[in-house]
Amino acid sequence: PPPCGAAPRGSSAPARRNPFSSLDNAPRAAGTPQPLERAWRPPADGYSLAASFWQLLEPVCEDKPTRRAEPSERTDILTLTDDLHSPAAVSEVPSSPKHEFPADWSIKTRLLFMSSQPFTWTEHLKAQEEAQGFAQHCRAIETNLPQSLQEPKLSTELRCAFQQSLVYWLHPSLPWLQLFPRIGADRKIVGKASPWSQDEDLQQVLMSDWSVSFTSLYNLLKTKLCPYFYVCTYQFTVLFRAAGLAGSDVITAVISPTTRGLREAMRNEGIEFSLPLVEESKSRKQKNSEVNLETEGANSLEVGNSMEGGEEPAPSDDDDDESFSWLEEMGVQEKVKKPDAISIKLRKDNHEVQMDHKPQSLALVKGTNTFTLLNFLINCKSLVAVAGPQAGLPPTLLSPVAFRGGTMQTLKARSTNAKARVRLAYEDIFSLEIVGPIMPHSLHALTMLLKTAQRGAFSGVFYTHEPTAVFNTDLDDACPALNEETVHKDLPTCGLHPKTLDQLSQRPTLRKSSIRFLEMKDYAYTWKS
Repeated sequence: PPPCGAAPRGSSAPARRNPFSSLDNAPRAAGTPQPLERAWRPPADGYSLAASFWQLLEPVCEDKPTRRAEPSERTDILTLTDDLHSPAAVSEVPSSPKHEFPADWSIKTRLLFMSSQPFTWTEHLKAQEEAQGFAQHCRAIETNLPQSLQEPKLSTELRCAFQQSLVYWLHPSLPWLQLFPRIGADRKIVGKASPWSQDEDLQQVLMSDWSVSFTSLYNLLKTKLCPYFYVCTYQFTVLFRAAGLAGSDVITAVISPTTRGLREAMRNEGIEFSLPLVEESKSRKQKNSEVNLETEGANSLEVGNSMEGGEEPAPSDDDDDESFSWLEEMGVQEKVKKPDAISIKLRKDNHEVQMDHKPQSLALVKGTNTFTLLNFLINCKSLVAVAGPQAGLPPTLLSPVAFRGGTMQTLKARSTNAKARVRLAYEDIFSLEIVGPIMPHSLHALTMLLKTAQRGAFSGVFYTHEPTAVFNTDLDDACPALNEETVHKDLPTCGLHPKTLDQLSQRPTLRKSSIRFLEMKDYAYTWKS
């Protein structure tokens, strides 16, 4: 008889394979080290050193980015930093090297800078250096540093300027609660003490105090003593900018995201506003329709391709009349019943609701209407949640300068170093992590210090609070042309460094995206958004 397990004679069954014969060709599990001769390949780009360090830093970082797949050896740092709060895809093509990067009006929640030079100059500030940094911030003292420093750790001026760049102002201040971000923050606030949630008298006191602080900020903005500030509610964020910033010659306020109910309430209060992204989409649709009028199918395709991010075109009164023009050409217009006014209104309402809570719902308020918006927000009952963990909690005010009722806060900074394998050797990689509500002026101030201390060579990964990325939309069609003399004569008293002011006065160029990666080489910037 045949041996046990063997196929009988004359059988067509294949012979059994050795179950251990394919081990050498089996795919390796994630994390299994490769043989030395296969472990290194020439780097595909300039980010290999940073990517290696990011892998080492992951276990100790908060809010670790998630991965959809195990990164390959050619994966760069942009793939490794797909943050939970940054779902937008990163552009594959970096910008050309420039001496300045564009203004980014989004609020960052975390920055991770990396360099081959240590960040020891940010560690263990002396009491005198810390106090001097606070004084320089409050007095808006400008710090001008040389292009490079031989010993950054020994530079008191650099260390004081670093402390100065970390300062921001907040209201309300409740140390046991994280008050930014507010959108989607219920999970982090739930379970924390909130004695005002069931006490209406206490809620009124908090809102009264908040109204005083909000009005103080607007008055500072109007007199150009405050460049900008944010109002962060549990549903939307408002960015107020002084005249002279973002290419506008008047005060502007941008709100995102909005809903149909909020827009209707603003109209009822007499607030004039526009929807720039909806109008831009509608304009592109009209141009494409004119160009491709010959073929209806091609026209529909062009209109679909012109919509970015799944935007819905805004309905108009003309669309309904034009949609039946082809019936008139065929001579059957009278035989087909046109929809009545109610049906047309319902269709328009459906289009308007579809863009709710989306970036294209951004609303722009400018000029004197911003003061009406101020009063509207102060008296708006839906500004504060009535249920849930944020019930009764006033919106968060964030400002780069002091204001009535504001509390001085500082961003959290931490420097680390590690060894990462690059080619066949281990090299030191140094990092500086900044956590908190990082506003545009802080980002620019930090890069100016890094430019000097790191000798013109560093890189950074930025984590954006996504609802604020749309604030980088260019509003040039909706805003008057900027008079540069206004910026240089009036705004220098707003507390920002002149170079930061020059950057923020330029028109936004990032559209609805934000900077995700920034690199400096030989004192020139490249970035990806």
